[in-house]
Amino acid sequence: MQTLRLLSRFAVALTACALLTSSLSVDPTPAYAQTQSKKKKVTKKKPPPVAPKEEPAVRAPFTVAESDAAVVLGIPNARAWGDSETEFAPLLPQVSGPWLAISGGGADGAFGAGLLSGWSQAGTRPEFAVVTGVSIGSLIAPFAFLGPKYDEELHKSFTTISAADVFEDRLTRDSLFDYWPLRRAIAERVTPKLLADIAAEHKRGRRLLVATTSLDTGRRAVWNMGAIAERGDETALKLFRDILLASCSIPGFFSPVAIDVEANGKKLEEMHGDGTLTAPFFVVPESMIAPGGKGRPPFTQLYVLVNSKLVPDFKLPDRSIPEVLGRSIDVALTSALRAEIMLMNVGAGRHGFGLHVAHVDTAFNFPSRGPFDGRYMRALFDFGVEQGKKSSAFEEAQASRAVRGAANPTFSEPTAPQ
Repeated sequence: MQTLRLLSRFAVALTACALLTSSLSVDPTPAYAQTQSKKKKVTKKKPPPVAPKEEPAVRAPFTVAESDAAVVLGIPNARAWGDSETEFAPLLPQVSGPWLAISGGGADGAFGAGLLSGWSQAGTRPEFAVVTGVSIGSLIAPFAFLGPKYDEELHKSFTTISAADVFEDRLTRDSLFDYWPLRRAIAERVTPKLLADIAAEHKRGRRLLVATTSLDTGRRAVWNMGAIAERGDETALKLFRDILLASCSIPGFFSPVAIDVEANGKKLEEMHGDGTLTAPFFVVPESMIAPGGKGRPPFTQLYVLVNSKLVPDFKLPDRSIPEVLGRSIDVALTSALRAEIMLMNVGAGRHGFGLHVAHVDTAFNFPSRGPFDGRYMRALFDFGVEQGKKSSAFEEAQASRAVRGAANPTFSEPTAPQ
């Protein structure tokens, strides 16, 4: 069990880098160039001016004790450490029902968005007592939490974007790329109306949770998004958006997100990054599932939506640093997800809860021609829709088959979007 956990942590530490590293090796065109209209080139244009070098920001130091005592916006139980069963307990739902955990996966989040839409069309999608999201899963989670009435938002979010809507190829003081386009996209989609709807469901006892990684403590922070939404003002709206951005912020590739907190009257600035650094998806603290733990999982049915394949693709990488590094990280991501699902299988066997796993099937082989390729994402979304319509999208036995590398049910080949 400990070996699986160590493997998972090692591989997850490289998870989010896979998307950008491997994608950039395919299409090195700067993202800012993609924002320009397609004009016929007459003369060679000069590249945009390089931004002036920024001086490193200096944060006021704080202690572990102050970090543990920190409160966000004065909201009780706004968050908890995801490795502490005691701290996590106040975030538990007040209603019973199945749980849904949504993984990271970059552009492959189009699969999860499509599957949820297809599930709605099938008329069998349940109302979840808890929805959790990590990385790209955090951007899907609010819409998954609110149900089929937000399926069109999912469709637009994952079928109408390009790399230019996610990042700009520009160095910042603490990252290789600038994520201002992603920040803007989140602000456009996370509206006061969305927060009001989430707050209403939170009052009913349901819970929406998003995981980030605290780069100060090295621990997983789990955010009670419904409690934040319930506050309802502009400050809460900004915090909600910042948490989603932080969960997607690949350290080194994207800047960490600063979140203001207060501890015993002292204002602190925490630094948060990608949630997949501590787990490819989040369910509960490990002590509630792992052998030897005293706790028990607070659910009887768990659905895990994996925005990735669980069986490695065959690929012949070029002998170049980007290709070899990108391929190596991609393999590490697959290993992390398989290890995490194996841990869930162990927990399901020990506690007797139903484990249902859906992931990108090996039948999907539509080519991707670059980071956040629109045609690829539309094809994957449509593929997810078709899986969501079928009763075999989630199966208890599927998790075991996928981990062993056996073939999954065959689905029809997607057609290229017109």
